[in-house]
Amino acid sequence: MIIDSHCHLEYEPMGSNLNEVVNRALKNNVKYLLSISTTDESYSHILKIVDKYKNIYGTYGIHPHETKNYTKLNEEDIIKKVSLSKKIIGIGETGLDYYYDHSDRIIQKKIFSKHITASQKLNLPLIIHSRSAEEDTYQMIKAEKKKKDFKALIHCFTGSKKFAHKLIDLGCYISASGVVTFKKSKELADTFLSLPNNRILVETDSPYLSPEPLRGTPNEPSNIVHTVNFLAKLKNIKPVVFANTTSSNFFNLFGQLN
Repeated sequence: MIIDSHCHLEYEPMGSNLNEVVNRALKNNVKYLLSISTTDESYSHILKIVDKYKNIYGTYGIHPHETKNYTKLNEEDIIKKVSLSKKIIGIGETGLDYYYDHSDRIIQKKIFSKHITASQKLNLPLIIHSRSAEEDTYQMIKAEKKKKDFKALIHCFTGSKKFAHKLIDLGCYISASGVVTFKKSKELADTFLSLPNNRILVETDSPYLSPEPLRGTPNEPSNIVHTVNFLAKLKNIKPVVFANTTSSNFFNLFGQLN
């Protein structure tokens, strides 16, 4: 069994063909899908999707790119959004993105902090986006965990090996996307090789980041098998064993799913 721990099912081209997308995923043994919120608008679509499909769950959060439009968001707002459905099992994606700087860094940090507080209060996992912001991401997680521990998943990890192991030391989980399969991602592959198997999840981040050999085409959850097979070969274990390990990690983080 495989679990796609991070996809955006409300985005096109998946949104208008979701029955077919889900069926293709099931045929590839992708049993559960977690659709990740980036804005209030995306969340409204996610609520409808999780209500319709038994094997799809969701999260609520505001992507760091969008924080400039949510400067007054607080933890109580987040908690109210999460309470709208029992199938909302995580908070995010949230975090810091200094690569594009679509939102002011001070605002990004402020809203990231609000998501962390909501995670601590609800005891729900936090899905973290971090790009070109390793030190600030690490320091914020470390400082907040000292106040009150919380569960955290660093999604679509593309950072340094040093950063990865510092996150593992803080108790975080780390998710691999199709990026790890790219020919130019040898350092990233080496990082995942060095990580303990019991801390790794897999994701598509679809419709983005299709793995090799599908790079350049719209991604979808069924394509996650290429990432699983790549990492299993890298780790020198059978794909079914690695898939089951990442699924167990998902359940350890998010709890059992109905």
